[in-house]
Amino acid sequence: MTHAEHTVTVRRPVGEVYAFLLDGTNNPRWRPEVTAVRHVSGQGAGARYAQTMTGMGGHSIAGDYRLTLCEPPGRIEFEVTAGPARPTGCFVLREVAPGETEVTFVLDIALHGPLLALRPLITNLARAEVANLENLERALAD
Repeated sequence: MTHAEHTVTVRRPVGEVYAFLLDGTNNPRWRPEVTAVRHVSGQGAGARYAQTMTGMGGHSIAGDYRLTLCEPPGRIEFEVTAGPARPTGCFVLREVAPGETEVTFVLDIALHGPLLALRPLITNLARAEVANLENLERALAD
């Protein structure tokens, strides 16, 4: 199992941050690896998004996902349903002061078969992905 997580505090109300993260069409605004995303179906838990990302070697890969749990304004869970690694993840939000929200982004990836040989690379990619949370406050201000 590969695990990565990162936490930031943004100067925005928790409800605003939650709504932004819940809408997957915002992903390209703060995650540079996401090149395209569209809402496919559903709202809240069960919502599906088709997502294209830049993968290893600059190749486009599918990163489609489904929301599995939505508990406003504190938790969003998802599972990636297309692509080579298919992590599960969550966003945990907590108001730390009026208008300030602590956000933790967690990714877990179960590695099997040939992916086991790529564990160090996949771990580094997962760490870089959760570190994109550093872009969140700027994206919320745009």
